Amino acid sequence: MFNVNSIRQDFPILSRKVHGKPLVYFDNAATSQTPKQVIDVIVEYYSKHNANIHRGVHALSQEATDLYEQARKKIQTHFNAAKSHEIIFTSGTTHSINLVANGFSNFLGKNDEIIVSALEHHSNIVPWQMLCERTGAKLKVIPMNNEGELVISEFDTLLSKNTKLVFVNHVSNALGTVNPIEYIIGKAHEVGAAILIDGAQSSPHIKPDVQALDVDFYVASAHKLCGPTGVGMLYGKEEWLKKLPPYQGGGEMIAEVTFEKTTYADLPHKFEAGTPNICGGIAFGAALDYMNNIGFEAIAAYEQELLDYATKELLMIDGLKIYGTSEHKTAVISFNLEGIHPYDVGTILDQQGIAVRTGHHCAQPIMDYYNIPGTVRASFSFYNTKEEIDALVSGVKKAQRMLS
Repeated sequence: MFNVNSIRQDFPILSRKVHGKPLVYFDNAATSQTPKQVIDVIVEYYSKHNANIHRGVHALSQEATDLYEQARKKIQTHFNAAKSHEIIFTSGTTHSINLVANGFSNFLGKNDEIIVSALEHHSNIVPWQMLCERTGAKLKVIPMNNEGELVISEFDTLLSKNTKLVFVNHVSNALGTVNPIEYIIGKAHEVGAAILIDGAQSSPHIKPDVQALDVDFYVASAHKLCGPTGVGMLYGKEEWLKKLPPYQGGGEMIAEVTFEKTTYADLPHKFEAGTPNICGGIAFGAALDYMNNIGFEAIAAYEQELLDYATKELLMIDGLKIYGTSEHKTAVISFNLEGIHPYDVGTILDQQGIAVRTGHHCAQPIMDYYNIPGTVRASFSFYNTKEEIDALVSGVKKAQRMLS
């Protein structure tokens, strides 16, 4: 049985106060909170196992190596990768995307085309622009509509024999829209293009199966999944990871080094130069254990309740407009109050202990489409409650009274 009050006891930070008010944390799309079960793993690692991995013969090194590689297998199982070496540890989604973009520099020319969507986070726009500048390839964009959905018929038109890469997010961080990635992956493969799915915003709500999706690359960050910051993962099909050159050079990613020539290590180490975030990787695995113990189906069902309730209550406020009204979306609401800057609304809410995100959410093209400077974004997680949503609604009404 899903018991939100019991779950909330696992998150120490939810009991604190901000500006003398109980914390209401609705900035989960930026970073989720961390349960004590994961915090305990972090403390235990530094208390009992702290050592560098893979090269040590002493006991601590072997323990740390075992824990780290066990975490890789947990991630493999969670995302249903065929092989553990198809999981590359990175510092997060942005690092993962840049690793792939850098590797494709060797494969593209001036007649090639890359497709992204209008719903992308800047981290899934800028690396491809940089790649196009290096290679002469052309960047094309799948447009969006007023509901915050991709115009898929335009995607079909953009595809051609020159399309080499397609990159879209699974879920929009700014609007919560769930994109039809199964269709997009299938169509991309029909023209022989590789496809990367940005799963940073989907992975807290949806448990993806990378083999069933037949996706070439899938990326995610631990800090969206109740884990620590500074660690994430890149899933890549083995055949693609073997083709791509290393992103960074250094220790760990080598087989043999001489001053005449260096040969690279096998997967996954080929892409994991230097000392990694060992504790972060282990904690990433623990966070997945925690969320899987609750169950992603239960999480999704409860978060849908929160989304439906918050949408209904917020829309009862005169002058409030929600951006992103797709039928298929995760627990994110981006909104504005007529005539009031989102930053000002966020400031008033903060004084009431309510944490939301304001601004363009690293998705400026979306804001330009709506011709707005940004939005107030309330993003919910499975440890939030309807009572907290009531506090948000009251806070928004107070901000409207104060700022109108």
